[in-house]
Amino acid sequence: MTIRTRFAPSPTGYLHVGGVRTALFSYLFARKHGGVFILRVEDTDPERSSADSVNAILEGMTWLGLEYDEGPFYQTERLGHYNQVIDDLIEQELAYRCDCSMERLDALRKEQMARKDKPRYDGHCRHRDLGPDQPHVVRFRNPDAGEVVVEDLIRGRVVFSNEELDDLIIRRGDGSPTYNLTVVVDDRDMGITHVIRGDDHLNNTPRQINMLRALGWRPPRYAHVPMILGKDGTRLSKRHGAVSVVAYRDQGYLPEALLNYLVRLGWSHGDQELFSLDELVELFDIDQVNKAAASFDIDKLDWLNQHYIRHGDPKRIAHLLSPHLGRLGVDPASGPDLVDVVLVQQARAKTLVELAAISAFVYQDFDAYDAAAAKQHLRPAAREALERLREAFDMLALEDWEPMTLEHTVKQVAQALDVKLGKVAQLLRVALVGRAASPGIDVTLQLVGKTATLRRIDKALAYIRGRAIE
Repeated sequence: MTIRTRFAPSPTGYLHVGGVRTALFSYLFARKHGGVFILRVEDTDPERSSADSVNAILEGMTWLGLEYDEGPFYQTERLGHYNQVIDDLIEQELAYRCDCSMERLDALRKEQMARKDKPRYDGHCRHRDLGPDQPHVVRFRNPDAGEVVVEDLIRGRVVFSNEELDDLIIRRGDGSPTYNLTVVVDDRDMGITHVIRGDDHLNNTPRQINMLRALGWRPPRYAHVPMILGKDGTRLSKRHGAVSVVAYRDQGYLPEALLNYLVRLGWSHGDQELFSLDELVELFDIDQVNKAAASFDIDKLDWLNQHYIRHGDPKRIAHLLSPHLGRLGVDPASGPDLVDVVLVQQARAKTLVELAAISAFVYQDFDAYDAAAAKQHLRPAAREALERLREAFDMLALEDWEPMTLEHTVKQVAQALDVKLGKVAQLLRVALVGRAASPGIDVTLQLVGKTATLRRIDKALAYIRGRAIE
């Protein structure tokens, strides 16, 4: 048997990290067993579905590198087929038309809750044999007795009583099929052998199994993944920070860091923290996923992301960094090779956004000094050192503008003033970068270049003169 899994998001918003984790588990399970991974877009809710959300799903999957073997399939392209299945169920008396009003259903619900019964449809229209021409919905005729046993690959054996399940609606009054019907038909038609999804779908599973059996179809195996929680113990949502995959990309996270982090939310392999995608394919199995909910820890994600930036291929990091610099108004083509900048900066940032912020000085002048750094270093007493540095740099030929010569020049000025090298270097760093942190002063000078160095020293001298006047 060929393993066939699917990721089936609804395009009603952003691609949630919780959904991505189930997609990742489905992808890894299929790859491990030499199977097929399918992308299906469940877009039958016209009021909530949007083209932008579909694009966000496809964009997110591409960015993460979760390549699907088949799809994307769109449910809106299969509406005729779903309705034919529903009509067949009606003909076989496995479904029926219902014209119960909202007022009747609300009253029924209130009565049941007053008796402390579980609210459920009472089967009022089961034997009324309503015709197709009057307003109605269609309900699946759920078995009255017996049990549905789900041998869940994560949760173990879960038993549902059919007496607790009502006759759910499978076609709305407007003629559109509902989720539970479409997912059953799609899983059957697409040969899905294993359904890996969030445990918020667990209560749908016995209803879907009953429909599959009514249609004479064999149910797939199910694995319900526990939810992801925020630090406060509630389900992860926007109030905890970003939950959209695209938002994490825009905040400067690498796809391998996010995937590595998400797979470790509920799954582990000993004490190993770092995994390549190939390693995950080899090591992952769904029955090793923890039954308990996992807590999202942004600090751990930051640690992973910093690791992958630090040890990533500088050319690739430079490629990913470029659009983040662009958002700051920086054109990397206007200065030194961005790969050279990455080589000296990649160990200094947790995200690409942070890496862009600390590297922008290479390509453009800054607007203002860090207040604390300027107060400490750009004082009137620093004026002579900056003037001597400017004079020495101005005398250097462009071909001599390289780290060894630049470091020697700074040392000579420090010795002439009988001041420690570190003090002069830190003063110069604030003048060049606007803050007290940068790569080594020799590399910083080389990256900034001669023209910008002289211009920024002039700016620092003007700042010092202004402070002296004050």
